[in-house]
Amino acid sequence: MPFALRSSGLLLPVGLFVSVAVLILAFWAWIGRPVEMPASPLGADGKLPCVSYAPFREGQSPLGDRVPIAESQIEEDMAQLAKLTQCVRTYSVELGLDKVAPLARKYGIKVLQGVWLGSNPEKNRAEIDAAVAVAQKYPDVISAMVVGNEVMLRGELSAAAIAAALRDVKARVGGIPVTYADVWEFWERAPALAGEVDFVTVHILPYWEDFPVPAEAAAAHIDRIRQHVAAQFPGKEILIGETGWPSAGRMREGALPAPSTQARVLSDVLRLAAEKGYRVNLIEAYDQPWKRRNEGTVGGHWGLIEAVSRAPKFAWGTPVSDHPYWPLQALTGIVLAGVAFAVAGAAARRLKERGEAPPKSGAWVCVSVLALTAGATLGGTITALPLESLGGVGWARNGAFLGLSLAVALVVPALLVRRTPLASVAVALDVRGWRLRPARIVAGSVLLVLGVLAVGEVALELIFDPRYKDFPLYPLTPVVVALGLLAVRTPPQADKAGFAERSAFCLLLVAAFYIPLNETLANWQALWFGLICLCLALTLLRVLAARAKG
Repeated sequence: MPFALRSSGLLLPVGLFVSVAVLILAFWAWIGRPVEMPASPLGADGKLPCVSYAPFREGQSPLGDRVPIAESQIEEDMAQLAKLTQCVRTYSVELGLDKVAPLARKYGIKVLQGVWLGSNPEKNRAEIDAAVAVAQKYPDVISAMVVGNEVMLRGELSAAAIAAALRDVKARVGGIPVTYADVWEFWERAPALAGEVDFVTVHILPYWEDFPVPAEAAAAHIDRIRQHVAAQFPGKEILIGETGWPSAGRMREGALPAPSTQARVLSDVLRLAAEKGYRVNLIEAYDQPWKRRNEGTVGGHWGLIEAVSRAPKFAWGTPVSDHPYWPLQALTGIVLAGVAFAVAGAAARRLKERGEAPPKSGAWVCVSVLALTAGATLGGTITALPLESLGGVGWARNGAFLGLSLAVALVVPALLVRRTPLASVAVALDVRGWRLRPARIVAGSVLLVLGVLAVGEVALELIFDPRYKDFPLYPLTPVVVALGLLAVRTPPQADKAGFAERSAFCLLLVAAFYIPLNETLANWQALWFGLICLCLALTLLRVLAARAKG
């Protein structure tokens, strides 16, 4: 067999493909390996102390049409949550949420009843009246009234207006404790509010801090802030009304959303609360897809339970994999790598049939690099597609990124084998002139244009509006690698290169350094994207240099 492969010229490509397949498998086995977790922090009953609850599922939202949630849907959730928590925190009584209290009673769950306040006085009055009615009817279920949630953070009411609402509710709900909830910094700005509440409710979210805190330091940060707040309000009980960690989305500095980091942070926080006697409410029970519209991918993935499958994301005290389906992702990548080698092999056979020189080892090494890159990233691209795509525009954009990454894997191997020079942007834009040029020259130029547009669009987002924008690393990496290999393998054919290449080069060069520095060097996603921009900028520079030489 080795002799037959050697005599047919297939020994090198077959050997390289096997090596690429092994590397793809090893890559996914490594990033998919289960991460060890500490022992379960839950008590003997195996339940959480309290968790935020919103009933909205895929396609439902408290914004927009504001369709009330069916009582049967809320009951389904309460039946599931009764096995997981002693208490739920709500944020309003609108849209069917007034049914939470009676259903919680049915399943033995206590309720921190939310009262949503905003800038509209009439809506506030209706909300307060409805919430008070629920509290008066179910005093055995309502353990506290949370009057207002991050209203000062949103700038919708003054501290004086919130204090008036607190006094109003407190006068009408008997002995039920009353509180207000906001990010801890805003309690410092309005300390007088502490005199209006029975206990202080603070939100401490390490991921969203102005200086984001990485997962391994999150519990210590929460402990430090909680002690700081307690020192500001001596004698007042403190409830950590929201704390948690997202399972998906973009990094903020060193804070990485992932299933394993979510499980670790929540375990650490619950253990801290048990050791120090802190009252804690986790955010949140279920992923809330509607939050992605305002907060990006990360906003919709703070739940302990997935939005669609309604399955818990992890089991307390057991190892957690960030890529539980990694064998399938690896297999998909190996298949794509095999197709890339097959495309290159077909191009090599056509060269032989025409009596041209066969591809040398350098061509097969380039094909291997591209096949490895495309194969290793395909599984991540497919997995991220539903997570990071919001609405028709989001699906079209990210679907186009996936299509482009597949296109380079299926087209560029043949271009590398045939030593196709990378042509300038002008060739792709001159549609009428396509028939006068070899198809492979046009294909390379079209891929260059699409690659520059894709990377450039993401770069502009991350420069001017980065807070909620993802880093589409998986689909864009094989694109820039493919274009770079074309530019290095054969001197570009760049007689018409000019303004477009220079403009894109300047943008990408700025992005390559600005984005990682703006996100800080602790953000490896930003560093990776900066490298993508730099590689594509250098590819364009080589195209421009070829024109200068010409």
